[in-house]
Formats: sequence, structure tokens, C-alpha cells
Amino acid sequence: MNTDWMKVFIAAFFEVFWVIGLKHAYDFWTWAGTVIAIVVSFYLMIMAGRKLPVGTVYAVFVGLGTVGTVFSEIVFFDEPFRIEKVILILVLLAGVIGLKLVTPDQSQEEGDS
Repeated sequence: MNTDWMKVFIAAFFEVFWVIGLKHAYDFWTWAGTVIAIVVSFYLMIMAGRKLPVGTVYAVFVGLGTVGTVFSEIVFFDEPFRIEKVILILVLLAGVIGLKLVTPDQSQEEGDS
């Protein structure tokens, strides 16, 4: 996996924090952490989008962020566990992985020319 895809995965990791922060932030420090997570997340996604197909980058970013947010809400914030929700999240994750697998790396394309 190249560094551009790693940026997308790290951006999605930070997305989980800012999405949770939007719901649970309550003072200056928690809001500051939320804003920092937003900046880091979008910066990494924008940097990855410069070399990878932006539609795929965005789909992977949002898909992984959604999976991470739902998982975090169930584990840390007592969101009800429903098997239907888990099945749908697995379908979403399969789609995200599929997009990643069918998208060629930019470095491979440059090497072929």
C-alpha cells in the first residue's frame, strides 16, 4: 500500500474523532480537539486526492469513517447493538474495500508509461 492510501486511512481515523466530537464536545478543550481532528482529517484527504482518484478517495474516507464511528458509538457510548446494523456496515465495508482494490495506484500507472 502506498503512502497516499495510508493518508486516506489516517484521515478516516481522525474523521471518527471529529464526528464523535461534534456530538459530545462540551468545553473549549473538547471543541479544540474536534477542530484539530477536522483539520488533520481533511488535510490528509486533500493530499491523497491530489494523486488518487478523488471520488474513490472520498468514498473510502467516508465509508471507513462511518464504520469507525458506528463501532465507537456501540463500544464507548452505549449505542444499542443491532445485528441488522452490523450486517449493513459489513456491506458498506465490502464496498469500500472493493473500491480500493479496483482503483490502480498512481505510482503503478506512472511506471507503465
